[in-house]
Amino acid sequence: MQSRKFEYLPHTADIMFAAYGKGYGELIENSASALLNVMLDIERVRKAQKPIRRLAISERADTVENLVWYVLQDILTRIDERELCAFEFRAESFSAVKGGFRVSGSLCYKLGLRDCFLTEVKAVTPYGMEVRKTTRGYSMKVVLDV
Repeated sequence: MQSRKFEYLPHTADIMFAAYGKGYGELIENSASALLNVMLDIERVRKAQKPIRRLAISERADTVENLVWYVLQDILTRIDERELCAFEFRAESFSAVKGGFRVSGSLCYKLGLRDCFLTEVKAVTPYGMEVRKTTRGYSMKVVLDV
């Protein structure tokens, strides 16, 4: 059983985290959780008495690293474009497909909240992303440009 979803690591200028998962779908979910926790006051959003809405996100890539990058960039773009107070990404399906991998899921968010944003993330940096097999599943380091 995976003991932690993610942890923040020291970095000179930006924000770095390591995400963990028993499988690739969970690894993507936990990477999204780390991103969302940097950007938003997640607990405040969860507790808000507003309806939960969902936005479909589907990506395909040649490697798992690129797939994580695409999903995180997609989440970041949608939050920025629509000022969504998102609090969770759920990977509903993950599969190996011809030429790579595919994930489909939903971004859970609420509308009409004020002051839920914490840190502006400019981009997810693909440099240095590498999925590693561990005794408990998978791990991956990601750097956020802030």
